[in-house]
Amino acid sequence: MADNVFTGKNGTLTLTSDASTPEGKDANTVLTTYNSQSAAPVIARVTNVEVYVQTGLEEFHEVGRRHAVSLHPGDIHIHGKIGRAYVNGELLFLLLGRGVGPANVAKPFPQPVFQLKLDLNDPAIVAAAGGTGSTPPAQAELVVDGVKFQNWVQTVPEEGFVMENLTFKALTITVNDAGLAPSFS
Repeated sequence: MADNVFTGKNGTLTLTSDASTPEGKDANTVLTTYNSQSAAPVIARVTNVEVYVQTGLEEFHEVGRRHAVSLHPGDIHIHGKIGRAYVNGELLFLLLGRGVGPANVAKPFPQPVFQLKLDLNDPAIVAAAGGTGSTPPAQAELVVDGVKFQNWVQTVPEEGFVMENLTFKALTITVNDAGLAPSFS
């Protein structure tokens, strides 16, 4: 059993620029506008991230029984929140796509897609590159793919930092943890 206690210092936000989809084409436009050289550049540092995975479990009851006899898997919903202390006009482009520009664009227009990577580190294990011998690696990575922003809020306090808060929905989530990943056959 793993006994690592992970802490999350930060995460990265990366645009998914797949030229075969309308969302990817618009992501390429945003990348070109902001002079990004990489095909999938890190466009933002994210903090205070919450990722929720909800499954629609259905209970199956038999006549004459008070307790459920089985649970059936249902739809999987991935969503979350991001809080950041960094103002970037690029995020508004990610939320609204072509709708944020000054010119009227025929609707519907695609909304760009991005990837969210969260680095999880175990501060109790000193090895930066991973564990040695029977010690598991000190890092894990949570990757949320197919993410689109749902809401964007900007808070401008009288004193303190300007904060952005975002909510999102996603298609898939994976965990990259070389030391503890099970192998399903």
